[in-house]
Amino acid sequence: MSATINPAITPRELLNKVPEVTIYFWIIKIMATTVGETGADFLIFNLRFGLENTSYLMSALLAVVVLSQILVKQYIPWLYWLAVVMVSIVGTLITDNLTDNFAVRLEVTTVVFSLALIATFATWYVSQRTLSIQTIFTTKRESFYWLAILLTFALGTAAGDLASESWRLGYGVAGLIFAGLIAVTVIAHFVFKINSVLTFWLAYILTRPLGASIGDFLSQPRSNGGLGFGTIYTSAVFLLVIVALVGYLTVKQRQLAVEHG
Repeated sequence: MSATINPAITPRELLNKVPEVTIYFWIIKIMATTVGETGADFLIFNLRFGLENTSYLMSALLAVVVLSQILVKQYIPWLYWLAVVMVSIVGTLITDNLTDNFAVRLEVTTVVFSLALIATFATWYVSQRTLSIQTIFTTKRESFYWLAILLTFALGTAAGDLASESWRLGYGVAGLIFAGLIAVTVIAHFVFKINSVLTFWLAYILTRPLGASIGDFLSQPRSNGGLGFGTIYTSAVFLLVIVALVGYLTVKQRQLAVEHG
């Protein structure tokens, strides 16, 4: 993250390990959630790894990537967003395993992940007295951060599947509902000045089912209510856009670093 000259910022805050929340942040995040949905399906069905093998493989890779993210001393765009994509895939797989292998109803997983996320936020706040992502400069805070993000992806997957499949609303309608809820959250923040930390995390949670609904709508066959583009093309297009945007942010970060010495 670029270090803008500001006397009010302490040296520790300059070490913040997560990106600034901009329009680029939300675009990449939504696309990463879409890739999490379609990427998991691609590995399971197209490459025929199966749900169990895919879960083992991606969980191991996630552990390596997140550990690498925690060990570095500064925000590195490509590493951070690779971690987000990996968390997106694994969060999807956690919910899919509970549903497919253990027959846990989506209503139950939605409630359980909601409670687990609330407990994580509560513990994080009691420990650190803040939930702001502007101050992720210690290992403990970063650990809370990534645990919360994993739970938001698992919760988002469960809620998205619950709305689009169990309640039979369809991917398009479910996507519009979650987009509407995000719009309400944005209005609550900018118009009614609702707490920025609260509205950030609400939007972060809601972008997961939105991205999943978009991914399923684009990739699923027409017989299932999708457009039939398939997981390969959908994943590839969204990954290319993510790579392009992260590349742009990396170049911008380096330019700002040079400008500010």
